[in-house]
Amino acid sequence: MEAVVALSDIELIELREKDASLRVLPEGAYLSSGYYDVSVRREADGWLARLVFRPFETVLKKRYQGTLFEKHVSEPRVFAAVVHGVQVGWVELGFDAWNNRMRVWEFFVLEEHRGKGIGLLLMKRAAEAAKERGARMLVLETQSNNAAAIAFYLAFGFELVGFDVVAYSNDDIERKEVRLELGLKIQ
Repeated sequence: MEAVVALSDIELIELREKDASLRVLPEGAYLSSGYYDVSVRREADGWLARLVFRPFETVLKKRYQGTLFEKHVSEPRVFAAVVHGVQVGWVELGFDAWNNRMRVWEFFVLEEHRGKGIGLLLMKRAAEAAKERGARMLVLETQSNNAAAIAFYLAFGFELVGFDVVAYSNDDIERKEVRLELGLKIQ
């Protein structure tokens, strides 16, 4: 029987690099029933880009693992969701001064704690931190084959602000894993 977690049982804490006991997040995975098929075609007067949702023939399971406080993250801020004394979710942010945006570098909730509002609380805290910092926008990266994450971000208010068809390999479109950049206006 699965333990019920009330929102009142969830505490958000800020982790500092010097005392963060967890740097490598637990291995995670996501399941996806579909992907956004990306096509880009050059035409005489410009380009035509389309992103169309298509179902997979079989459900995709993708594994990943993130690391907190990487050197490339400027002004890192990490928030953890704690349930009954155990960290179960994390969001890491970094500030890009050159364009006044806050970037979500890591966003992860343990599989057994998904769908309980933890991700929503973490993302709300991320948006608050961006506003506190005076950032004009909160941005993040996700993959075109992570349908559940895309749906979550869109429901939160993020919009597509760009994509990169060769971020992970020279065959990202064929592999159905294109880097999508999503953004949420803060001010």
